Amino acid sequence: MPSAPPSSRSAAKPARPAYQCSECGNAAAKWHGRCPECQAWGTLLEVGAPKASLRRVTAGPVSAPAVPIAQVPADSVRARPSGLAELDRVLGGGLVPGGVVLLAGEPGVGKSTLLLSAAAAWAAGGQGAVLIVSGEESAAQIRLRADRMGALHPQVYLAAESELSAVLGHLDAVSPTLLILDSIQTIASAEAEGTAGGVTQVRAVAAAITAVAKERGVATVLVGHVTKDGAIAGPRVLEHLVDVVLHFEGDRHSSLRLIRGVKNRFGPSDEVGCFQMVHDGIVGLSDPSGLFLSGRRSAVPGTCATIALEGRRALPVELQALVTESSGEHARRTVSGLDMSRMTMVLAILQRWGGVSLAGKEVLAATVGGARMVEPAADLALALALWSSARDIALHGSLVVLGELGLSAEVRPVTGLPRRLVEARRLGFTHAIVPVTADLAVPAGMRVDQVADLGQAFRCMGNDDGVVRWLKKRGS
Repeated sequence: MPSAPPSSRSAAKPARPAYQCSECGNAAAKWHGRCPECQAWGTLLEVGAPKASLRRVTAGPVSAPAVPIAQVPADSVRARPSGLAELDRVLGGGLVPGGVVLLAGEPGVGKSTLLLSAAAAWAAGGQGAVLIVSGEESAAQIRLRADRMGALHPQVYLAAESELSAVLGHLDAVSPTLLILDSIQTIASAEAEGTAGGVTQVRAVAAAITAVAKERGVATVLVGHVTKDGAIAGPRVLEHLVDVVLHFEGDRHSSLRLIRGVKNRFGPSDEVGCFQMVHDGIVGLSDPSGLFLSGRRSAVPGTCATIALEGRRALPVELQALVTESSGEHARRTVSGLDMSRMTMVLAILQRWGGVSLAGKEVLAATVGGARMVEPAADLALALALWSSARDIALHGSLVVLGELGLSAEVRPVTGLPRRLVEARRLGFTHAIVPVTADLAVPAGMRVDQVADLGQAFRCMGNDDGVVRWLKKRGS
């Protein structure tokens, strides 16, 4: 019996299915429990057979002819001030017409309060009408908050909707210059599959809102939820659809709130804005140094000040440490606002090179005012705070310490040192201990000691306690 021709055999062969990650969009030939690209679990979905690659594509009509870059008008997309200086700092000058901003944060951190304040400031500044669409609260609830904040303005419009078509209808009726959608996970479209908040719905709603914002030149702010590990909830492609991604951070037990830029197509992506929650709303802090310093006049053992760089902003941080005898069988190590792994490293350096015995003692370290200090520039300040508490010797209140510690107790340079010193001098610090840096500009009225290792840092404080053993180990 003659065999079938090769063409018929290949035609009868079934097409292999393909899989695509719902988080990052990565395509795979076979199913995996974990996406090889974004490492997310259970996100690969079957999308059918892969399409044949395009070897030749014919030219089609263009939407607009290409023009020289110098002739492209840019006035229509220049940033407009939102009315909140700290928010404008992070945005790069303000909100851009047609730009889409994704503001993410934990529940209850104050996202809706911040945006309501921004909406009132936008309308009061004569920038046009504002439309706030909420899928989580009723219009009456938002009105009550606006009464408490003093954010009532006739150009601010409220709507409680959870259907995408209704949101677009409100856009046609109000014609706002600023749209606030709170939140993207609560809006659904009848044309997309799944429930509100699902991957398919969030992607479809975000794409539709972004397209309308670009077409009509409406500045848009989308509120997003975050997961337990602090990442933005929903598909990863959501961050690629928008122009700006902001993270709103803060501890519920602290009044301090930070807006951190993660992505910004219109300005710097490393800026930080500071806000403070008050009884009637939220206010920006142009100089938040008072929140991060205890304001204590008398020196107390276990405290040391340093300067952190949050984006391009230099902020003072006071570190507090307590070394005490353990009340149980096991000594505890506890941190608040600091990186536990870095404190463990600093403790080991102190025991090995600083002559500080911490066996059987509990060690607690924290920052003042809810600040979070995780950069290596705080290593030396933390080491001196721990040494101060262990030796019961208070450091001078005018001292500020900067530097990263190596495992052999060397002090390494840190980024932005001149900017940190200028901020320290502005805050009244007159003595600084910093790493050795070539051509360092010293602010007027400040004594700056450049040290190469931990032993030199001890000597700069005018106390040789613990230094003798260190020098013997070094063979000096």
